[in-house]
Amino acid sequence: MRNLHQHPRLASPEAFASWLEARVDEGLHWFDHADIYGDGDQNGDTERHFGAALSLRPGLRDKVRIITKTCIVPAARDRSPFQVKHYDSSPGYLAQAIDSALQRLGVDRIDHLLLHRPDPLLDAEPTAHALEAAIDAGKIGAVGVSNHLPAQWRRLQAVLEHPLSINQFELSIARSEALFDGRWDASSQDGMLALAYSPLCGGRLFEGVLVNQMLRQLSEQSGVSAAGVALAWLKRIPNGPVPVIGTLRPNRIQALLEDTRSDFELERTAWFALLESARAHRVL
Repeated sequence: MRNLHQHPRLASPEAFASWLEARVDEGLHWFDHADIYGDGDQNGDTERHFGAALSLRPGLRDKVRIITKTCIVPAARDRSPFQVKHYDSSPGYLAQAIDSALQRLGVDRIDHLLLHRPDPLLDAEPTAHALEAAIDAGKIGAVGVSNHLPAQWRRLQAVLEHPLSINQFELSIARSEALFDGRWDASSQDGMLALAYSPLCGGRLFEGVLVNQMLRQLSEQSGVSAAGVALAWLKRIPNGPVPVIGTLRPNRIQALLEDTRSDFELERTAWFALLESARAHRVL
């Protein structure tokens, strides 16, 4: 939902409610939020718009699944004299952030709450207690992390009773570091579902000459779109991450759905050839 405010056609709650209903009818139930998404001065513009749409179609509340993230405080929303962007994982901040998100979204429960960035000032035990209290109260279903390194999420997990459920990080052909720096392996080892955001690198994947040329070539050979080939690259990873697509255009979403539901599978050598083309140097 990060790009929702950039779509004027979805600016009215009614238009967005129809968009949501169409996505659910296509079998898409999970929607990724963060309390910093939007373009206003207050937290939660996108969550608030989502909640307004749900209020028009109450039947959707039982069909959608919501992930939201918190702990980033942008400089424009910092009420201190410093006006500095910072992270806040303190128990008081998290408790308020959860209650505010529930109110904005108009739901009784957030399925997964993620800590958006690792907080160097994290006091793991009090933070864990606050998160456990929210789970026990039924306000959130599970806790996860975003953009964390293994040591960072394991420090929190060590004092949590419930397992961390999700690890969200950037992953695409052009941003493959998580596959080689231990994050992907550690997520799998710890039983966390990996969510890959920016799986098409915000469209920049198709700007590189070599990788774009190879994607087009494989697209012509397979009958799958170039974007579908890029998602197949992720799908080829055993027990691979779930892509979090950023487009909100219905025709684009439908095309990606059609591609990912096809039987197309990248061969091992094609997978590495795409990796090389994006890196512009050979696999070591």
